[in-house]
Amino acid sequence: MVLNVTPLENVGVEVSGFDINQPVPDDLARELRQIWLEHGIVLFRDQDIDPQKQIEFSRLFGELELHPLAATQSREFPELFELVNDPEQEKFMVASYHGEQLVSKLDWHMDLHYTGKPNHGAVLRAVVCATEGGLTGFGDLAKAYDALDDETRALVEQLEVVYTFTMQRRNMRFVDTEGYEPSPYSPRKPSQMNYPNFPEIVYPAVVTHPVTGRKVLEIVELMLDRFHLPQRAGLCHDEAMDLMRELVAHIRKPEFHYFHQWREGDMVLWDNWRAMHSTTGTRPGTARRIHRTTIKGDTILGRELTPH
Repeated sequence: MVLNVTPLENVGVEVSGFDINQPVPDDLARELRQIWLEHGIVLFRDQDIDPQKQIEFSRLFGELELHPLAATQSREFPELFELVNDPEQEKFMVASYHGEQLVSKLDWHMDLHYTGKPNHGAVLRAVVCATEGGLTGFGDLAKAYDALDDETRALVEQLEVVYTFTMQRRNMRFVDTEGYEPSPYSPRKPSQMNYPNFPEIVYPAVVTHPVTGRKVLEIVELMLDRFHLPQRAGLCHDEAMDLMRELVAHIRKPEFHYFHQWREGDMVLWDNWRAMHSTTGTRPGTARRIHRTTIKGDTILGRELTPH
C-alpha cells in the first residue's frame, strides 16, 4: 500500500490512500506514526467510521488517556471526549468580540500545558459540522523556532517561561483583548468549572521534543505570563517584556498556521508536543459535534514554580 502525502497550506500534510476501517498492518502503522512525528499535523478526509474505530486508530500513536472531567466523556466510550455545542452550557462559553457573540473561541494553546505534562497528541473527528465558522487552527512551533534568527535562538534557549492558569481571558497578558467582552456567566474561578487551583508552571522557552529531538518554541498565548528570572540571561524587565511581545507576534505569523474548515468525515491528528491550536468559535445556537481521542503524554516538560 502506497500512502499519498500532500502538503496542507503552510504546515502539516493530508494523508490518503487507505481505509481506516480495514486492519492496519504493523508496517503501515509505523509509516503513519513517522508521518505524524515528521509533520506534526495530519489530516485524513472522508473516513466513515464509528467511535470504536476512532479509538482503535488513535491507539496506533500511543496509549490513550481519559479527559480529566468525566462529564465530557462518552458513557459508552470513556476514551472519547465529546465537543458539543450544548444550548444549556453555551452561556458559560459565550463572549463578545467586536460586538459579535461567539461560543468556545480559544486563543493559541497546547492542551494541558498548565499542568507541566501536556498530552502527546489528539485526534479530532467531525461528526456534525458547523454551517458557519467553527474552524480549528493549528500552528507549527518547531517551524516557528527554525525561523528565528541565530541571535534570538541563542538568547531564547537560555530562558524559561511561566504560565499562569486563569479562567478570565481578559486577565491573560498576551492574548488580544481588543473588542472583547466576557459574558456575565463567564467563570471567574477554576472551581466553577470543576478545575482545581493549578500552580504556576515553568517551561524552557525552547523545548526539545522527547521523541524527534526537534527544537520547539514553547510560546503560546493562552495563560502566558512572563519569563522566569530573565536577568540570568542578562535581560532587564523591559527587555524581557519586549522580547516576549516579539515572540508572541512571531508565533502569530500566518506562515506557521493551517486553519481547517471541517466537513463530515474529516479527522485531524496533531502532535501536542510540537503544535499549538486554536478555535474560531461559532455563533450561539450553531449545531456542532466533534469526537476527540487523546494520546497520553508520558513526559514531564514543565515544572511547578517554587516561590523564592
